[in-house]
Order: sequence, then structure tokens, then C-alpha cells
Amino acid sequence: MNINPIAWLWLTLAIIGEIVATTSLKASKELTVLMPSLFIVVGYGVAFYFMILAMRHMPVAVTYAFWSALGIVFITIVSAIRFGEKPDLPAMIGIALIVAGVVMITMFSKMKAS
Repeated sequence: MNINPIAWLWLTLAIIGEIVATTSLKASKELTVLMPSLFIVVGYGVAFYFMILAMRHMPVAVTYAFWSALGIVFITIVSAIRFGEKPDLPAMIGIALIVAGVVMITMFSKMKAS
């Protein structure tokens, strides 16, 4: 899959924004704590803005697959460290299958952005 390198940068920034925002959801205590609540708004704003930019050069399915899979992997790591939520074996197998699906899309798909 031949994708403009800048699209990967934009997608990386989108994923970082999503990780910040999603991690902040729990820390905001149902939007009652100011700073995490602001991180939610800014993080998702950043995530969607840069995902839109990435979609200029990447198919929607590929963009969303990477965004979702890497978001799940990194959110799992962050939640294990920050909140002590350690994934069990079925969770790890499920995450591995999600990542395997993204690898399959990347290696074998011929989709192109329109």
C-alpha cells in the first residue's frame, strides 16, 4: 500500500490525541474534574482533525483500522500503568487478533483513497 508519508504523521497525531482523550475520560470522573475534561475536548478535537487530514491520502477503512487498533493497544498499556487495569489472557488474544487484522489490511489490501 503506497501512502504519502505525511498521512502517517497525521494519523500518528490523531492516535496520540485519541489516547490522551480516552485516558482522560476516566480521570475526569464524569466530567467533574476540569483538567481531564479539557484534555477530552482538546484530545478528541486533535484526533478528529488529524484523522481527517490523514484521510486525504488514506482509505477510510485503513485510517480507521490503524486508529482503532493502535488506540486499543496504547490505551491498554496506559490503563494498566495509570489505573492498574491489567489485561488478562483473553484480552491480550483479542488485541493480538485486532493487530493481526490491521497487518493483513496493510500487507494485502489494494484499497486506494479517492
